[in-house]
Amino acid sequence: MEEEKEKIQNRVVVVDDAVELKCSYMQKFRLYETRSNFYMIGRDKSRTSWRVLKIDRLDPTELNITEDLTVYSEIECCDLLRRIHEGNKSIGGLKFVTTCYGIIGFVKFLEPYYMLLITKRRKIGTICGHTIYGIAKSEMVPIPHPTVRSKMAYSKDENRYKKLLCSVDLTKDFFFSYSYNVMFSLQRNLTDHNTTGQSLYETLFVWNEFLTRGVRNNLQNASWTVALVYGFFKQVKLSISGRDFHLTIIARRSRHYAGTRYLKRGVNEKGRVANDVETEQIVFADARDGSPMKISSVVQIRGSIPLFWSQEASPLNIKPDIILSKKDNTFEATRLHFENLVKRYGNPIIILNLIKTHEKKPRETILRAEFANAVRSINKNMKGENRLRFLHWDLHRHSRRSKATNVLTQLGKVAAYALKLTGVFYCSLTPNLTPEGLFQYSFTGNKNSIGNSLTKQASMDKDVDREAEVNNCYYSGDENKEYSVRPEMLQAGVLRTNCIDCLDRTNVAQYAYGLTALGRQLQVLEFSESPYIDLDNSLAKELMAVYESMGDTLAFQYGGSAAHNKIFSERRGQWKAATQSQEFLRTLQRYYNNTYADGDKQKAINIFLGHFQPHQGKPALWELDSDQHLTVGKRGAFPEDENVRLIYGGMVKDQYCDTDHICYDEHGDCSNFVDLDWLSSSGNSCEEELLER
Repeated sequence: MEEEKEKIQNRVVVVDDAVELKCSYMQKFRLYETRSNFYMIGRDKSRTSWRVLKIDRLDPTELNITEDLTVYSEIECCDLLRRIHEGNKSIGGLKFVTTCYGIIGFVKFLEPYYMLLITKRRKIGTICGHTIYGIAKSEMVPIPHPTVRSKMAYSKDENRYKKLLCSVDLTKDFFFSYSYNVMFSLQRNLTDHNTTGQSLYETLFVWNEFLTRGVRNNLQNASWTVALVYGFFKQVKLSISGRDFHLTIIARRSRHYAGTRYLKRGVNEKGRVANDVETEQIVFADARDGSPMKISSVVQIRGSIPLFWSQEASPLNIKPDIILSKKDNTFEATRLHFENLVKRYGNPIIILNLIKTHEKKPRETILRAEFANAVRSINKNMKGENRLRFLHWDLHRHSRRSKATNVLTQLGKVAAYALKLTGVFYCSLTPNLTPEGLFQYSFTGNKNSIGNSLTKQASMDKDVDREAEVNNCYYSGDENKEYSVRPEMLQAGVLRTNCIDCLDRTNVAQYAYGLTALGRQLQVLEFSESPYIDLDNSLAKELMAVYESMGDTLAFQYGGSAAHNKIFSERRGQWKAATQSQEFLRTLQRYYNNTYADGDKQKAINIFLGHFQPHQGKPALWELDSDQHLTVGKRGAFPEDENVRLIYGGMVKDQYCDTDHICYDEHGDCSNFVDLDWLSSSGNSCEEELLER
């Protein structure tokens, strides 16, 4: 043990001499046009570096972009524009089009290319001095000059594709940063420097990867585009014992297997799941008088049950039958999913499954049994700390038997056990007065991914890897400061929560975990001596408001309505009749959107992500019956397959389905992850829900 501890403490982190410390990223642009070209002028924040991008307008069908490699001064750039204007005076000269703040990407439907621009931005927060922006306004600019466009550019189908893409509202829930890799967690930003430049766009949470692919491959850089993350971002200022701190909640939605509630369920052949969202909770306080800034983060995730299952929306059925495919008898896709989680987060992977234990007409329960069978099958080939932890906990049943306070208390105990296994990330940032820049640091020796390094750390003694000191890591953050970083705790592993939709019940459980984590974060940041925050504490109420807002946002994105928040409403003391009315209206709104609006919404997502690319002479997107062929593949859940069964037919009983257990031991038996008698509620009952979900 001492030898392992010495290895960690002796691991040295140094600044790479080859890295340019001075920041040179562009963040403000001006678009000009002549008859034959667009000219995009980009500059950095200090107005010292000016660059030029030329986009040809005479080719009606192809995208031709040239980057001027010269770095101009402001005077030189103005002189260049003057000369371009003089050279084009006979055909109208050089005209200003718009100011913009980055290129979202380029897209082609049937003939012309279009350029998507951010024309207005809004500041929504900062992380370590790096500004995070939302999109306030965007614009789609056709590239070819009107004189070279054919009739196809004005056709009915072309306009319909444009309308579909524009229905993706970029001003809602998309965010980006010029200098902070907001698609990564804080821990990954400070411990994995191998993913930079273009490779950032190929990661899980960058939604405009397809839209920017052409220009990035052409220019071999990503200087002109911004990487958009889709989900939720909120930063608030809170206080405890008279001391202020900043709380940031970030939800990042995966672009893989993305879509709407009934059109994207379960897992695909590559192990990607529907409604896959990473939630990060960051806590920090402003540094004073050059003292170290202490910051902590913790990550949890949600995602659809990783089996091949589906539902089909019906105007005649508010609760469609669940269809389970039995083709993947070896649970290979499920295995791929959890292997991917280990690469992303390390071990242990803790699964909190909130679906129902008992039903008069089996629906959720058969998925529950199959999920347990899948985990047991996977765990047979795993040893020790690598086994999946799997806790069944029927939130619906517990919420009917207990008041909201008791439900949250029990979930808090589960969260405390999970947090003890994974830990939180915590580090100190010591400012050094040097020019601003990006994350500039380099680990000597081990160049493996964060997943591999955390997997190795997880196999060590928990106290050692949580408290390991890593010396002299450098991070450049605030506008005039560079930070020396000392990570003192690392998160290894993650809690994965799911219900059926991964919306309503899941959000309650994620709040309980967030509250438990906040107590621990405030303790390591030395804001509090105790890691416990009472549910009646004002901090708990303020955190609940943020998680409720996040839950509503994610529910609108995937489910078509705000989240069902019965437990939160009860905690707020909301009148019960008002809560029932609110729940009923949200159920109707979700039903209507799932039945009548989600088809077009899914088509728009498929266009935006590049899952469907239109071509002349081939069927249009709206002529296809389903998008299953785009993402599910031959193992998808189709009712006509003999290996597909309805959820209420032929249920195979799982021996552990009736109790709340976690399965992970060597022989496939179920051992208690937590003492379930200790978790049991006081037995206070509450009335039936208005509409059982």
